Amino acid sequence: MHTVSLRKVAILGLACLVLVSLTLLASQSSNTSDAKKMKNPVASNAQSIEAGKLIYTKSCAPCHGATGKGDGAAAAQMTVKPSNLADEKWDHGSTDGEIFVLIRDGLPKSAMKGFKEKVKDPEIWNIVNYLRSIGPKKTTN
Repeated sequence: MHTVSLRKVAILGLACLVLVSLTLLASQSSNTSDAKKMKNPVASNAQSIEAGKLIYTKSCAPCHGATGKGDGAAAAQMTVKPSNLADEKWDHGSTDGEIFVLIRDGLPKSAMKGFKEKVKDPEIWNIVNYLRSIGPKKTTN
């Protein structure tokens, strides 16, 4: 009969945990890089901005507020307040692709859940165009 010490099992478990963590970090870094390179396929025109505003008002304004300042009715209930989308500082990426991915996939460990099951990709691009219209111009890609 072969016995394995508890210490060896613990070391093996720790090594697996480190490997999984590094893999996840590398994946997130790659996703961020890929998002940064994404090009917005929807022209930013009055029609797109208006379509984005309609979706934003329904899906985003409850938390981010009517003007995107993070002061929606639901924000008062939150421990971590929603981001101000109308200011110059964007903590989670400022390119169109990064904003698109954030809306689509959400922000881990936050109240910002992804909308990929509720909103189609072209509609998310319309939201990106709308967000560009309510705040200072950001780096576009």
